[in-house]
Amino acid sequence: MMQTWFESKVKYMKVSESGNEQMVTENFLLDAVSFTDAEARMIRQMQQMVKKGEFAVMDLKKSRIAEVFPFEDGEWWFKATINLVTIDEEGGKEKKLRTYYLIMADDINEALKRLDESLSYLVIPYVVSAIAVSTIVDVFPYDPSETAIPEGFVPVEMAKENPIFTDGTNPFEENQEEQEIADEQEESTSEE
Repeated sequence: MMQTWFESKVKYMKVSESGNEQMVTENFLLDAVSFTDAEARMIRQMQQMVKKGEFAVMDLKKSRIAEVFPFEDGEWWFKATINLVTIDEEGGKEKKLRTYYLIMADDINEALKRLDESLSYLVIPYVVSAIAVSTIVDVFPYDPSETAIPEGFVPVEMAKENPIFTDGTNPFEENQEEQEIADEQEESTSEE
């Protein structure tokens, strides 16, 4: 399944290393299925990160990043641009593709080395046309536990009782069944 990455700008009060509080706007990247899902996930992430104070999701947009290569060690996220040349089978013309990747590393040389390792599966040649430190502070990949149904909740399609009526039965359905039976009896007596 192809991932859809969203970039989000969030404004919040951050405590610096010196202990001072300051308002900052930072960029985050997260994997989501829609804008609504991305905003909901971003809000949940920020509620965990910002224990006190308020925050605001200032911007949310689809990212052009194709893939993220996280590593255990690394202080910065580097954004790499690569160019691929493919040949269109129908027309026989060359087609140039530009693809963006995000790699975690400590410096630009390490980022380039990790990019080459991560793209070793590609069978067509590529050229790294740009690599630079990204403004993205953190990446939140998809986590299946986030989609788990909270305790005490039951999905509507799995509910055994009718959630609209307190005793679980719809009185209109009962009346309708009784009316259909009465109509059938009436028809059979009129035919005799």
